[in-house]
Amino acid sequence: MRIRIATRRSKLALVQTNWVADQLRKLQPGLEVELVEMVTQGDRITDRPLSEVGGKGLFVSELEHAVQESRADLAVHSLKDLPSELGAGLVIGCVPEREDARDVLVTRDGVELDDLSAGENIGTSSLRRSLQLQALRNDLVYEGLRGNVDTRLAKLDAGQYRAIVLAYAGLRRLGLASRPLWPIPEATSVPAVGQGALALECRADDQPLLALLARFEHLPTRACIEAERAFLHSLGGDCHTPLAGHARIEDNGSRLFFDGLVASISDHRIVRAGTERYIEARGTELIELARGVGRETAERLLKQGALELIRNAATTQAQRRDPRIRPN
Repeated sequence: MRIRIATRRSKLALVQTNWVADQLRKLQPGLEVELVEMVTQGDRITDRPLSEVGGKGLFVSELEHAVQESRADLAVHSLKDLPSELGAGLVIGCVPEREDARDVLVTRDGVELDDLSAGENIGTSSLRRSLQLQALRNDLVYEGLRGNVDTRLAKLDAGQYRAIVLAYAGLRRLGLASRPLWPIPEATSVPAVGQGALALECRADDQPLLALLARFEHLPTRACIEAERAFLHSLGGDCHTPLAGHARIEDNGSRLFFDGLVASISDHRIVRAGTERYIEARGTELIELARGVGRETAERLLKQGALELIRNAATTQAQRRDPRIRPN
């Protein structure tokens, strides 16, 4: 059996894809794997926040097209980059076990958020991260930061920022987690939908590949991811919306917890809700239960006015791209 895997050319993407290839070879001795390396639009645009140029989907569309057009059989994505709707004819064929989903505060000396002095600057282009941290430390300066992990760390080391915020999973996969850093508690910064997980996307009719990927699936991670993506879909959120949704299974697999929030760009208002369920279901029943938890959490946020915040966020971002656009 031979499979072609579409991947971005960034160091992190290649590390993730080569890990996937190695795991699949272990499952299928004699498997031949070819990497189809691509530079996406998101990789080419590095001078503006993603929310202003089309969002995280810019890292995905070229890879999806390669799979749809049979130039590749499989695409490996950071799951947080996947839009709520996949490309036509495609499915998430597998979700491997998740890495640590937390955000981390990276500094040159490993201090925590409370140790920073008023007026010091933090680098992050994520509205989700900056708005949550501002709720605790509105005396800090939050500045845009784009580029790959090495570029961001180099800017920190050069003194352009006092601290930067990154995904813990990426640092761990790159072998950089020994740097001075502080894992931010999930209660302080709720992770992005899908953060820390990988998505292996393929054609829905590729049965031999789907059968192989099924052996690589991690059901607890899949259940959490399905809850988070159901949450995202129910809110209608996109790259312009500062929202977070994170599911976790604890207590020896007996309870599912979900935390979700939506934030306002204009007045920094945050609405937040949580849901928990005892788990007795397994397999497809667990997946459906998880999706229901995600939808229920979204409904709780909508009752708190989340829809207004989502619409205002879209308008604010549109105005930044085109000042002629008027507020609703």
